[in-house]
Amino acid sequence: MSRSNLTALARLVRELDDQIAACMRCGMCQAVCPLFAETGREADVARGKLALLDGLARELLSRPQGVQDRLSRCLLCGSCAAHCPSGVKVLDIFIQARAILAGYLGLPPWKRLLFRGLLARPGLFHRLLSWGTRFQGIFIRPVDDLLGSSCSRFLSPLLGERHLKPLAPQPLHRSVPARDTAPGATGLKVAFFVGCLIDKVFPQVGHDALAVLEHHAVGVYLPPEQGCCGIPALSGGDTEAFHRLVRHHLALFGSRSDDYLVTACATCAATLRKLWPLMTQDHPEGERQEIARLAARTLDVSQFLAEHVGLETTRPPDGTEPVLLTYHDPCHLKKSLGVAAAPRALLQASPGYQLIEMAEADRCCGCGGSFTLQHYELSQAIGGRKRENLLKSGAQAVATGCPACMLQLTDLLSQAGARVQVKHTVEIYAEALRRGRSR
Repeated sequence: MSRSNLTALARLVRELDDQIAACMRCGMCQAVCPLFAETGREADVARGKLALLDGLARELLSRPQGVQDRLSRCLLCGSCAAHCPSGVKVLDIFIQARAILAGYLGLPPWKRLLFRGLLARPGLFHRLLSWGTRFQGIFIRPVDDLLGSSCSRFLSPLLGERHLKPLAPQPLHRSVPARDTAPGATGLKVAFFVGCLIDKVFPQVGHDALAVLEHHAVGVYLPPEQGCCGIPALSGGDTEAFHRLVRHHLALFGSRSDDYLVTACATCAATLRKLWPLMTQDHPEGERQEIARLAARTLDVSQFLAEHVGLETTRPPDGTEPVLLTYHDPCHLKKSLGVAAAPRALLQASPGYQLIEMAEADRCCGCGGSFTLQHYELSQAIGGRKRENLLKSGAQAVATGCPACMLQLTDLLSQAGARVQVKHTVEIYAEALRRGRSR
């Protein structure tokens, strides 16, 4: 490890020791941790992990792999941080600790290839996934027409028994050209951050978000060659790939003076707003200032529309009963960013649907990004509680603001044979606006 890397590592360790000291070991995190509710293991709750990290410099020398394995068993849902009476920034600590451990142990070759060789190179990532779109039918077959889910045709260690959404026939970046339109009557202009899953799995969400912004006379800057926000690499401990992606997007967005940067992905919004400033303290001063300005202007699309534009309520469809709709709060949207009222406002402005709240609407669905890849059985067990609450609500559709949550909900519902549609919040609102224009 180079001297500069060792210096950065030592700084992170010192910062972590200072933050961990604030934990009172009160156990409040036990009551809200979805993983602890499933396993009952102290090692799986925030208090147990913080105790393990106390004096991390010593742990690195004695059992670094054990610490890393323990930290990987975390959804990063933020439930513990949101309810911590001491205000301990648990997610920040865990993200930094993963970076420290990866810096000390090194990354396995497959992670280096995935994060640095592919994810941190958006052009190559786009080209490779376009080939995946063409040949995915060889490996998966449709299982549910309503949810659009598929499963593996063969016994696969990667896909397992998942019911997944296939790659879209055409990603958003191929079907929507780059744009830089002037603001209309609102006088507002936004930069639009797409995100990987919207681009490649849920392009309709991107189409609808852009259509809604155009309907409300908001100017849009949509640059080409956008990539990942960096959260998969950061969760995996690969700070080098993360920094490359931050700098890639700074070149696209950093020097601009748009009113806001808007995204329809709750995870991207939380990453840009919270994790970019946190994890770039070693960047040059000029870059840190650009990152801080960009983070401060980053908003989820529902928050932007509800709080800065104003919503339009259309007439309900003639002679039809509204579809019963419930809402799942994405962890990164409610717990990390404190946004809960705005997405519901979009749904309530859509008269073709009747919003009914499910029990524990803000409880984690069990996805956790890379958590579901490494711990699929636990992810499904945690998600089972979400599915039961959803089905008990009697809803015919469920909306949410996170594409990863959409994947998890699709899997949970498809596995159970439940005929419940999964929609993005902005899709519901865009549908209402289209219906209003057609009258």
